[in-house]
Amino acid sequence: MLHSRIEGQGKPLLIIHGFLGMSDNWKSFGSLYAAEGFESHMLDLRNHGRSFHSEDFSYEVMTQDVLEYCQEYNLEKISIIGHSMGGKVAMLFATKYPEMMEKLIVADIGPKYYAPHHQDILAGLNAVDFLSKPDRTAVEETLYPFIPDYGTRQFLMKSLYWKEPGQLAFRFNLDVFNRKIEEVGTILPENTIFEKPTLFIRGGNSKYILDTDLPQIKEHFPNLELVTIPNAGHWLHAENPKMFFEETARFLTK
Repeated sequence: MLHSRIEGQGKPLLIIHGFLGMSDNWKSFGSLYAAEGFESHMLDLRNHGRSFHSEDFSYEVMTQDVLEYCQEYNLEKISIIGHSMGGKVAMLFATKYPEMMEKLIVADIGPKYYAPHHQDILAGLNAVDFLSKPDRTAVEETLYPFIPDYGTRQFLMKSLYWKEPGQLAFRFNLDVFNRKIEEVGTILPENTIFEKPTLFIRGGNSKYILDTDLPQIKEHFPNLELVTIPNAGHWLHAENPKMFFEETARFLTK
């Protein structure tokens, strides 16, 4: 069963993080949506956060995990917010189980195939030698040459934890990601359609959703609304949290 943080009462809202993320990344948003009358379920996908590790890693098995989570908590008529890889999970779930859905929000990812592009991040993560028992400062110093962007490093550092006294580790399953990174970019299957209200929200500086992608997106999600957050990249919810919340809350409550 997937680990989650749950906050608030009301209509069930699932929030699904992206690759190398976890539920903790969304706890401030979970509180904001709870104040709007939602029961916020912030999930840790398999091989992430505090959820279980598994050799199986694909959108099919992650979608099945979400279904089993909903069944365990008796969740019906849910809405989902998914960012990046979590958005792909949300898209597949909505097209497979539309009867369980009310609204879908996809943050800065499309249904198309994405070539592997996390090589520098994975190289940095693999360069960390936990056998030498580094502290957090030493881990960040190792990551810096591979990942010069401060925000990205801090995002990854949130998955560090003390496995035991004096021994840090990453919560995510780096070994599986190294071998199955192709899975992250997989295309949404053909002829999958979700006809209920869907919001795609993208960063104005991001290249993940291009204008030329819109015809393909509309084939899968004909009841589509598109919002662009100016001066934000792929981490749009972190770069402009105010506008991200305002637009998503407007869509969810209308």
